[in-house]
Amino acid sequence: MPVLSRFYGVVIKMFFRRSEHNPPHIHALYGEYAGLVDIKTGEMLEGDLPERALSLVREWTAKYRDELTQIWDTQQFCPLPPLD
Repeated sequence: MPVLSRFYGVVIKMFFRRSEHNPPHIHALYGEYAGLVDIKTGEMLEGDLPERALSLVREWTAKYRDELTQIWDTQQFCPLPPLD
């Protein structure tokens, strides 16, 4: 699972397999915590990210929503910048 971005201790990844299930989502890792976050809504689909980490992931996801959707649709890896 390639790393799309890293920021403030958060690692963002996405599976690149045609069998990956919908809705389009990213995997966010923060220390021993992990969560699946919906690209379109920012909703945590499953997992246990701390609120501060989830807030950062939602901010980053909103900023790169179009790029993430394109990556999901094309299944072509493209690293994205971290939060400033």
